[in-house]
Amino acid sequence: MLAGGGARRLGGADKPGVRVGGRALLDRVLGACADAETTVVVSDPRPTVRPVRWAREDPPGAGPVAALGAGLRHVTAGSVVVLSADLPFLAADTVRRLLAVLDAEGAEGALLTDADGRDQPLVAAYRTSALRRELSALGEEHGGLTGLPLRRLTAGLDLTRVPDPVASFDCDTWDDIAAARARIREHGHVLDEWISAVKNELGIDLEVDTGALLDLARDAAHGVARPAAPLTTFLVGYVAGRAGGGPEAVAEATRKAAALAIRWAEEAGGTGGTDGAAAPGAGSAPGQPDVAPDATPDTRPDAG
Repeated sequence: MLAGGGARRLGGADKPGVRVGGRALLDRVLGACADAETTVVVSDPRPTVRPVRWAREDPPGAGPVAALGAGLRHVTAGSVVVLSADLPFLAADTVRRLLAVLDAEGAEGALLTDADGRDQPLVAAYRTSALRRELSALGEEHGGLTGLPLRRLTAGLDLTRVPDPVASFDCDTWDDIAAARARIREHGHVLDEWISAVKNELGIDLEVDTGALLDLARDAAHGVARPAAPLTTFLVGYVAGRAGGGPEAVAEATRKAAALAIRWAEEAGGTGGTDGAAAPGAGSAPGQPDVAPDATPDTRPDAG
């Protein structure tokens, strides 16, 4: 991962540390390649969301080809994913797809193309041997790698191109940063972005059925009272943690709490008995929860 550029179009700001959705750009990219056997970041060391191996081109600031050469010295695998540190929408699925295309096509590299069809060589998977071959040839031809553009490196490779205008979006300017920050708050993205940010902040990597949890929160709000939604989901998380904290523990605690919320609502609506009769003294009409309609909105973020 190349993270040591000068960020001139950002006025020299620390681009890898700029936050989008509450997370540093570098940490967002690191999260997308968490499955890697070894992660090498070419940059001066800094705090990161997970441990990495640090490298630096010589001299610092010698350009992307020199940085790639410095990072590649720490790679032993037959394939390597090369990424820049400014990709706010890169996901693990995209990284896996690039590697799958590289294997399936038999090419020397598989890279993304952006919305305009331009190659993005820093969102790509390559054969390690092919990169070393081209780096060696360039070094001999030019007496070193300093200042060489990436297109000189990729020109000698047999490449397969994968169109992806979202994952290839990189943040070169403050307008790009603003666009990325706005996109993650759009209706279709905000929940996933928020959950990812919370897991990152809490240091957990747990995939759970968010739909089931949202259904539980809705049922608790409708059948009991609005504050029951966050309190119930908190208790589910607490119990799941005590039971080992895996997805199965969350699912089991969610199932039990959801069943209770349904039983509670049925009793409040007079449908809890075996004969469907209302409980003595029940004040609500049969089938209606004993809560005010305007106090029980759907708690799903996408409720219309």
